[in-house]
Amino acid sequence: MIEVDGLVKRYGGFTALHGISFAVRGGSVTAFLGLNGAGKSTTLRVLSCFLPPTSGTVTVAGHDAVRASEAVRREIGYLPESVPLHPEMKVGEYLRFRARLKGVAATEVSAAVSQAASRCKVDDVVAAPIGSLSKGYRQRVGIADAIVHRPKVLILDEPTSGLDPAQRLQVRALVKELGSDRTVFVSTHIIPEVEATCDDIVVIHRGRIVASGPLASMARGGGVRIIFEKASLPNADLRDDGRSQAVFASAELASSAAAAVVKQGGTLHELAPVREGLEAAFSRLTTGADA
Repeated sequence: MIEVDGLVKRYGGFTALHGISFAVRGGSVTAFLGLNGAGKSTTLRVLSCFLPPTSGTVTVAGHDAVRASEAVRREIGYLPESVPLHPEMKVGEYLRFRARLKGVAATEVSAAVSQAASRCKVDDVVAAPIGSLSKGYRQRVGIADAIVHRPKVLILDEPTSGLDPAQRLQVRALVKELGSDRTVFVSTHIIPEVEATCDDIVVIHRGRIVASGPLASMARGGGVRIIFEKASLPNADLRDDGRSQAVFASAELASSAAAAVVKQGGTLHELAPVREGLEAAFSRLTTGADA
């Protein structure tokens, strides 16, 4: 649904994107994960035709973002990091205005606005001025704007930025639900947001793609852990439940340690591989040896 090949973006003498390539499969919620300043917003602005690429190609829903930018705009809904709402307008009025700007036929505007407002749970404030709403409501109005023309692709730039914990949970749930019938590409630097909403992940660091693929593929083996009691091993840690645990770099070392526990008359409760969590994987990709 989205294909990026060799994308370069320069601002004068500064290169923001160094020939990045990745793909977003249709029908998925894909996280675009990176530290602040990594190039996420620049990439999304190119995908949504707000910025032209310096070189490389971008295809969205089968259309070239440079040669067929109008077609791309019809197929996408875009939520920028700072949502440009009109605070003096009422929610319903604003959504009707935006629907007409996006080419929704006059006879279909009411139904499109009603559907978008209901789906984003702002149908209870359609008569309220946008300026009177909480940040969470305004963010959902922005998402309703992004989907009012029923796009195939939804591009969200830091959709939970500035929200309180309860509002973040609401927007995360909305993003996941919207991914049930369209492709969603969401930029973020918040690990729990990725874990809660996304199927796939693309990691960018200093303007370069450092990883991409299914969410589960980001982690790698972190050794083998044994949990035991009534025995002693070097470098073992005491757990809160009174048992001890130790992690070994290989299955062979862990098996030898487990045999030592049994030989001492101890009880072996677990011998299992340790998987690296997403937070550790992200740290490794952006600050560690893999960066």
